[in-house]
Amino acid sequence: MYINPQSHRYPSLRNVVYARNGMACSSQPLVTSIGVQTLAKGGNAMDAAIAMAGAIALVEPTSNGLGGDAFALIWWNGKLYGLNASGTAPKKLTAEAVKSRGYKEMPMAGWTTPLVPGMPKACAMVQRRFCTMTLEELWKPAIRAAKFGYPIQPNTEKLWADDFERICAVAEKEGKEPYRGWYETFTKDGKPYKAGDLFKWEAMAETLLELAETDCDSLYEGRLADEICRFSDETGGFFQKSDFEEYSAKWVDPISTNYKGYDICEIPPNGHGITVLMALNILKGMDLDKDRENPEVYHKMIEALKLAFIDAKTYVADPRYMKTRVEDMLSEAYAEKRRALIGKEAIMPFPGNPSGSDTVYFCTADAQGNMVSWIQSNYRQFGSGIVIPGTGIALQNRASNFSLDPASDNFLEGGKRSYHTIIPGFMCKDGKAVGPFGVMGGFMQPQGHLMVVTNTVDFGMNPQEALDAPRFQWTGGKHVQLETEVPAAVAAELKSRGHEIEILADRTYMGRGQIIWRTDNGMLCGGTESRADGSIGVL
Repeated sequence: MYINPQSHRYPSLRNVVYARNGMACSSQPLVTSIGVQTLAKGGNAMDAAIAMAGAIALVEPTSNGLGGDAFALIWWNGKLYGLNASGTAPKKLTAEAVKSRGYKEMPMAGWTTPLVPGMPKACAMVQRRFCTMTLEELWKPAIRAAKFGYPIQPNTEKLWADDFERICAVAEKEGKEPYRGWYETFTKDGKPYKAGDLFKWEAMAETLLELAETDCDSLYEGRLADEICRFSDETGGFFQKSDFEEYSAKWVDPISTNYKGYDICEIPPNGHGITVLMALNILKGMDLDKDRENPEVYHKMIEALKLAFIDAKTYVADPRYMKTRVEDMLSEAYAEKRRALIGKEAIMPFPGNPSGSDTVYFCTADAQGNMVSWIQSNYRQFGSGIVIPGTGIALQNRASNFSLDPASDNFLEGGKRSYHTIIPGFMCKDGKAVGPFGVMGGFMQPQGHLMVVTNTVDFGMNPQEALDAPRFQWTGGKHVQLETEVPAAVAAELKSRGHEIEILADRTYMGRGQIIWRTDNGMLCGGTESRADGSIGVL
């Protein structure tokens, strides 16, 4: 029987899901299943997260992989821990080197775009500090799936087809040899994989096992690092062994703001989670109508996000290079200045002066109260398009977020971390965990976070409603994209206020999120993204 996986003749409804002893939410059913199986074997929320991280690197290669980055917020024993495992630029990757290849701005594919991968290091660090099971135990299901194959899901089919065209076009222009591993891995008879196709990646199975046996050191000090550097040397890359040997991920203190009684927590720069907090600081001094579909509500949220975004894109960088202090960006005085700029009409945003973006997200929770908000990414779907032959490692293209302007704090330099779009979120109240949340999707992420928080706190939505609610996306200037579910009257009113409105029929790139909240009676309540292949598993 032929089944059309992209046919949606009728709207479908999803309920929230409750659990007592554990929950896992992700954009992939197999990954969710692996998370719950890990909990059922006696693992904690962190064990489940690491098992899922290895699996989703395989089953959603259009968004992440072993050559990508990861960030996490981990609630353990009454405290929230942050982990920044974003990559660093190869020492030989400089602005001059990029310009010498004919680029006037950072490209989106090829050897000028990968940074040292951080995701495997993140898994090893979390496993050592919090997990009860070994990496070999945790990655057994992923290794089995890579070896014997798994069926492609409908949303992944769309992302695969979209990025297939991008990588093919770049390879035709620049030469196919650097992209040989990508063609060998991600094409089937010269075409993209489709939903229902069985995808095997035996090289990744072998690499996962090697990483597990070496505590992931093989990627930073051993054979896998050597393989990446060898292929880099042969095909025009910038990596050298010392780039990997000197790499380190970092435990960081989360940053937060209190929004109407709830503490909203994010990873500090170089991630742009601070965008969410700045926008919330602006909004909390404004009245929001209880009707979420009031055009005034949309207008205020859009304007607050625009102002926060333009500041973040101006000032956020590797924290070692930032001239602007985080505490100044999050000050009430600065929020008041920015809030005063919002009137009835759409404004063209410009940076203020605070001083005196593709990805996968999943979350887990266990019966002991532990919770994990985890996000990992190759950035633009297949990332750089460079797959190291025989390894199962597809390199991200996160260097694309660097600036070639020497005056920018985010100026490209070897050994530096770029401005980063992936952000896990976490909500607390009165010193206790409410739970993890996230919305993946490049520069949509802070916007999705803002909508989840306001939908929950201001409009009283349950986790599924908070994700299902119609979304907007500011893309620059006065341009705003609206999903078709946004009422026509809202779109018309926003247009009359000077917003440049675009109605999107395809919701693929409007963010894909997951939420787990702990209720007042101690139950877990989860929601999963209707715009993806999301699922919730319970114990």
